[in-house]
Amino acid sequence: MGKILVTGAGGFIGSHLTEELVRQGEEVRAFVRYNSRDDRGLLEELPKDIQDQIEVISGDLKDPDGVRKAVKGCHKIFHLGALIAIPYSYVHPFDFIQTNVAGTAHLLNACLEEGTLERFIHTSTSEVYGTGQYVPIDEKHPLQAQSPYAASKIGADKLAESYNLSFGLPIVTIRPFNTFGPRQSLRAIIPTIISQAIHDKKIRLGNTKPRRDFLFVKDTVMGFIQVGKCEGAAGKVANIGTGIDISIEELVKKILDLMGKKVEIEVEDRRIRPEKSEVMQLLSDTQLAQKLFQWAPRYTLDEGLRETIDWYQKNLSRFRVGSYPL
Repeated sequence: MGKILVTGAGGFIGSHLTEELVRQGEEVRAFVRYNSRDDRGLLEELPKDIQDQIEVISGDLKDPDGVRKAVKGCHKIFHLGALIAIPYSYVHPFDFIQTNVAGTAHLLNACLEEGTLERFIHTSTSEVYGTGQYVPIDEKHPLQAQSPYAASKIGADKLAESYNLSFGLPIVTIRPFNTFGPRQSLRAIIPTIISQAIHDKKIRLGNTKPRRDFLFVKDTVMGFIQVGKCEGAAGKVANIGTGIDISIEELVKKILDLMGKKVEIEVEDRRIRPEKSEVMQLLSDTQLAQKLFQWAPRYTLDEGLRETIDWYQKNLSRFRVGSYPL
């Protein structure tokens, strides 16, 4: 058993994945973005005994030398490191190209140089599909860049595909639909709703008509782990989601019912995406994941929401509530 590298380990999904890998007895190296505060992101939320078993390396995906050092000696890589906030991508699109596209290229090149790689799990996103031309959306659906973020992820996905076809790197791309759960940033829709329901008398949102397929983070993590162990996955792209969608309007009502709250909903223009950039429906077809690595979600939306609501009710003081982060 060799060492596993997780890029983006200090992020939402990355911290949950890192925690589960350690619990399964894996030797994990976490690559987190450097800052002068030695802030390791959400890894600091993990139990102390888990943190003590993680080798943490600080750096930046935009630095090829730092990436090479992180890759050295690793036999498996889970690549989750990325800029992901769609509103921020409208403001600073070039940063997304540098991190998501160039950063992925640095990582792939480092893997070629190292020569020890047995599996590379590349993280995509359902946003690369844009508004579904048909639903449920399978992996053959056309890719549509309806935001700079989506464009950067399409670029990264295609780089990963090209390194598999051109150089034989054992790469598999996993494409989660909308993941939610404890520790997620308040910029994401479910934490936004929960935090405002706890803290405010109004819930301020953008467009409430889009429909999304929400996947609980524990199911997402198991998708990563199972595809990482699947011998026949190299060269494949696999969706993971629930196969059930819900509108944002319906989601708000469900969360308020689970919380026993009655709160007014207000639509704010500044939270609305540009018209042609809004993705109206994402609904997954996960037949390939079920067939290829026997993955299926275990949590219903209500079960995942209950765990998530409970976590934010206990931990909301850790967040800067009241601002609208990009």
